[in-house]
Amino acid sequence: GALLNVSVSDHDRSDSLLLSWAEPEGGARGYLLALSSLGSGTQLQNGSAGPNTTSFWFHGLTPGTRYEIEVTATLACMDTTSQTITAQTSPSPVHNLSLSSGGSPGSLRAAWAHGHGQRDGYSLALWHSHSQSLVRNASLLPSASTFLFDGLLAGSEYALKVSTLAGSSQASTSIHQWTAPSIPTRLRLSPGSSTSLVASWADAAGAAWLHLELRNLLTQKVSTTLSARRGLTSYTFQHLQPGTQYWLGLSATAGPHTVVGPNATAWTYPLSPGNVTLSSAEGQNSLQARWSVPGGQRDFYLVTLREGEDGTATRNISVGGDNDHVTFHGLSPGQQYSVQVVVVAGPYRASAHSTAAWTEPQAPSGVSLSSQGSPHSLLASWEEATGEGYLLLLSLAEHPVKNSSLLRGVTSFTYDGLHPGTLYSFEVSTVAGPYTSSPRRISNWTYPLPPEQLTLSSGGHSTSLQASWRAGSSGSTGYTGTLRETKSQEQVRNVTVGSDWTNVTLENLVPGRQYTLEMAAVAGPYRSPVRSASDWTYPLAPAGVTLTNTRRPMGLAAFWDKAAGDVDQFHLQLYSKSQAAHRNVSVGPNTHNFTFLGLSPGTQYFLKVTVLSGPYRSSSHFATEWTYPLSLANVSVQPGQKPQELRVSWVESGGGRDHLVQLSVAESLSIIRNVSVPRGVTQLDLEGLVPGSRYRVEIISQAGPHRISSQTAIGHTVPLPPRSLAASPASTALAVHWEVAPGQRDGYLLSVFEEGSSAPPRNLEAGKDSTNVTVPQLEPGTCYLLRIWAVAGPYRSLPESIIGCTVPAAPTNLSLTNPGSSSELYTSWNKPPGRRDHYHVTLYSLSSQSRIQVQTLSPDALNITWTHLEAGSKFAVQVTAVKALVVSWAVVARGAEGFVVTVHNTASSTPVGHTVLGGDARSHILRSLSPGTRYSVAVRATAGPFHASTPSLTHCTRECDALLA
Repeated sequence: GALLNVSVSDHDRSDSLLLSWAEPEGGARGYLLALSSLGSGTQLQNGSAGPNTTSFWFHGLTPGTRYEIEVTATLACMDTTSQTITAQTSPSPVHNLSLSSGGSPGSLRAAWAHGHGQRDGYSLALWHSHSQSLVRNASLLPSASTFLFDGLLAGSEYALKVSTLAGSSQASTSIHQWTAPSIPTRLRLSPGSSTSLVASWADAAGAAWLHLELRNLLTQKVSTTLSARRGLTSYTFQHLQPGTQYWLGLSATAGPHTVVGPNATAWTYPLSPGNVTLSSAEGQNSLQARWSVPGGQRDFYLVTLREGEDGTATRNISVGGDNDHVTFHGLSPGQQYSVQVVVVAGPYRASAHSTAAWTEPQAPSGVSLSSQGSPHSLLASWEEATGEGYLLLLSLAEHPVKNSSLLRGVTSFTYDGLHPGTLYSFEVSTVAGPYTSSPRRISNWTYPLPPEQLTLSSGGHSTSLQASWRAGSSGSTGYTGTLRETKSQEQVRNVTVGSDWTNVTLENLVPGRQYTLEMAAVAGPYRSPVRSASDWTYPLAPAGVTLTNTRRPMGLAAFWDKAAGDVDQFHLQLYSKSQAAHRNVSVGPNTHNFTFLGLSPGTQYFLKVTVLSGPYRSSSHFATEWTYPLSLANVSVQPGQKPQELRVSWVESGGGRDHLVQLSVAESLSIIRNVSVPRGVTQLDLEGLVPGSRYRVEIISQAGPHRISSQTAIGHTVPLPPRSLAASPASTALAVHWEVAPGQRDGYLLSVFEEGSSAPPRNLEAGKDSTNVTVPQLEPGTCYLLRIWAVAGPYRSLPESIIGCTVPAAPTNLSLTNPGSSSELYTSWNKPPGRRDHYHVTLYSLSSQSRIQVQTLSPDALNITWTHLEAGSKFAVQVTAVKALVVSWAVVARGAEGFVVTVHNTASSTPVGHTVLGGDARSHILRSLSPGTRYSVAVRATAGPFHASTPSLTHCTRECDALLA
């Protein structure tokens, strides 16, 4: 059949197809059109068209769907021609297309909703808006509804076209979007100058715009805002305040996205202070730093004081930013200082320095002037003082000898060529800058020269040595020497004489001893080298040389007393006129006896003892002795009838002509009595001795030239009793006093008997030199019999006795109460410890200031009721414990038959007591006296019609009372 040349188009309509064809040759009577689903053959639509028609619309189709269309033309003669064609409707575009960054600066996510109908797939094309370059394209399955574009540029605008594909047709939808900007990194803000800050950052390509805000942190005001295009990486902020802290904030913008970036703070450089000076300030060792305040701001000033030429920092002081000076106190004297003033603003500093200034120096301390043992030089030294140097002056008797100037670091100077033994003065001052300190002065001597030709000689003297010398050349103030015992080196004496002396005699030395004298010249505190000389004093002959017989075997014992001084050895020479043989013996210096044995009995021998000391010797007189006869036995010593007597008795042992009784004081061994008695007498009374003394008795028997001593006997004389015995009372003790009787004693024995008690007495002992003893722990208000003996060896003196009473204790808890009566008062008290004779109770009217009633109560009374009192009056009561007053006396000579004691009230002169006592009485207790009252007491001794009175004595009774108002 004829070709219809069928074609299909949609004319941009996705739900319609326009079918066009060519009219066949000869024309057609009409057309039949059928539309079927491709593949299934299901007819979906049909239609017809008349002749001369060459197109036909199918509507209500599904977008993007493939169809099969058959066009049948009815020709003449009922002939037909058909042509089948496939066609596809255009797809519908996607809905709700979106493109979002999701906060990520390097990606965009596309999302959409499917359009109506069918599709073959999707085609996505992403373009970079600024460069108009295709960045990415992608083909997706028809079911896809999202797609992620990554690896994109941050902060850039992109255009996305999503095309729905169906056959050769497509439907596209476009959208524009920005990626999120990236935050710039490594933001730095640093000062460019005192008025500028340089901001820099990295990674700025990820933002379309950068916004910068600079804020003054001191005022919290925004100084500068700035918006910069992509690619700017630094910016300089000008015209800022010096020394001020600023805050810089940075944010990035891309399209609708804004991201806050980092921030930074920085300070502008501060300005340096001007005109920094350092000068003296008021007060010792003070300097003041001043400066001009620079422009701008600052945190504070750091002021550093530097010391010395090396500028060592010694003080750091921080002061506020508004200050312009600071004062340094307590600096080192004589020191060079400079100051550095640093302006501190944040981490930055700007500084300026001053010129140097000095503090006034001090004179050096520790100044010394030492001779160093030299007679011709002096070493001056001092402790280092702060400063530049020193001025030195050496003077002699106020006349300058040498001036010197030294640099710092030198602390000593030696002066040579000086005079020995001379006093020099030294001055040193410290120099520092324009200042010189006051001088420090000190004086000292050069060493003297020693004395020459020193000699020491005894000159035959036993207790002195003569020293002589020749003075050394030049000066000295005198000589000093030390005398020592040569052997022991013990110092004996110091010798000090003037400079014009050339000899001295050293006396009171030990005989026979070698001495060494060391002499030196003296100048001020210094001594010259020592010169020495030695010699012996002449020895003394032995004293007390005796010869005594030994009992068995027959011999003679030689004894001698070493005379004062030293001995090298003793030489003994013994001989008898009746015998030709002599005996010579040498013994050591510590030997003082020697026994010659094998001698003839009854023979007289002669002994000479010679002392040897060094080169000198001295001999004693001759001593002679006979060999011994027999001795007496059973010698005893007993007290005599009187304290001044001893009785010596013995038993004779036969032989002999007479006896010699020797008496000595036992402690001293010196014989005080020699009594010769004939043979046949066996006892001897020794009178006129010291009472209470210890004696030694020895009896020598003589038989021709022979004599022998008996055994030594020891005995005591009876001591005398103490005198004027007295006792002073206290509350719980008695102080006993007495006077020492003539003679000796070993001590005292005191016995204390309590009145009315059968208890044994208390015994106390006192030393031989004691004149008092206190008896403690006694009952208050109690009388005691005190009996005292002097004791010597086993013997006692006659006793002395006295009565003493302790002070009674005062009543306690005294009360004065009203029992409910208008005319009565009740007084009560607690019984005090100890005893008393009675209570003395006194009632006083406080209204009339007078004593109303007085009562004497028994010692056991504890209360009293006062009656007939004036109503409405105020009273006070006094309760006194009363104990007897003791009177004692001593008897000068015996013979009194009795004693009479009389007592008077001193104030009223009225008699209050009269007592007659026996002749043995030595004390008496006065009772029923008023407390706190002065009495006069007299004691008369009576013998027949005669009497002798003592002078009257006065005494006050004690008030041991309680008072209650």
